[in-house]
Amino acid sequence: MEYYYSNYNSFFFYTLVSFIICIIILIVCYLISGNNLYYEKSSGYECGFDPFSDAREPFYVKFYLIAILFIIFDVEVVFFFPWIFSIIQISYYGLLVMYIFLVILGIGFIYEWKKGSLDWD
Repeated sequence: MEYYYSNYNSFFFYTLVSFIICIIILIVCYLISGNNLYYEKSSGYECGFDPFSDAREPFYVKFYLIAILFIIFDVEVVFFFPWIFSIIQISYYGLLVMYIFLVILGIGFIYEWKKGSLDWD
């Protein structure tokens, strides 16, 4: 039973040490950094210049659509890495499943291309 609690003791010890180190780093950073306020930094926009136009002006969603499509296809490509490392264990069944996945991915890409979602007009 004592061995059981010794695992928890080491966990709590490292958690306490990590917390103390974080607090020490925060205190040192606060003491070292200066609190120099000037007009540009304390203004509404930290970059130092006024906004160009009204915030209610319409904006183009095309950039966001292309970014979302890129993220979707990029995340799906991440599935190749586990497949590569386990290709010996999964043999021909895994190869077939990956080809089906690639066909579905290709169909989705061609669909988005034909719909004009990737055109930057």
